[in-house]
Amino acid sequence: MKKGLLIILSGFSGSGKGTAVRKLLEKYPEDYILSVSATTRQPREGEVHGVHYFFCEEEEFREMIVTDSLLEYAGYVGHYYGTPRAFVETALEEGKDVILEIEIQGALKVKEKFPDAVLLFMTPPTVSELKARLTGRGTETEEVIAGRLARAIEEADGCEAYDYLIINDNIDECVEELHQLIRAEHKSMARNAETIERIRKELSEYQKGEMK
Repeated sequence: MKKGLLIILSGFSGSGKGTAVRKLLEKYPEDYILSVSATTRQPREGEVHGVHYFFCEEEEFREMIVTDSLLEYAGYVGHYYGTPRAFVETALEEGKDVILEIEIQGALKVKEKFPDAVLLFMTPPTVSELKARLTGRGTETEEVIAGRLARAIEEADGCEAYDYLIINDNIDECVEELHQLIRAEHKSMARNAETIERIRKELSEYQKGEMK
């Protein structure tokens, strides 16, 4: 079985990356799996262990840090969040393309451990559209929106480290573009070295008359 790809998706708050991932999983459930993060916070109503998060105590989380069982981790509002290595590696070995939706700093940490990971950065077509989407949520104050836009400026300085830029202008077109890009990545020469070597060997055997 061919190993799956680790797909890391980042983007500005309001870029629509969460919606894009959800629709991608709905449209192609056999091809992709979403990485499940570990967290020390308590489950909210309706959240299921192993589905939405792996919920654990802080001592257990710290042990995962010490044993290098996390691909990346960060603290946020008094709690830890991280990406369990075992979950990702098992899914990849099963041939699944694993989607990891995280911010830039975490993405670059994962890239160090998985150099073959594909980094995708998502953005709306314009900053005006980005602000309109943040405002359109109707759930955040102007102060919060300003903070998210300020954060976007910092993120824009690091996005050149990514492999591909995805412009989310139309969500359905964006999802299909994501899928086709990932399919094409599977066909890249760099990811098919074994196949190329096998063909070369067979051609050599044919030339020597060892193959009919």
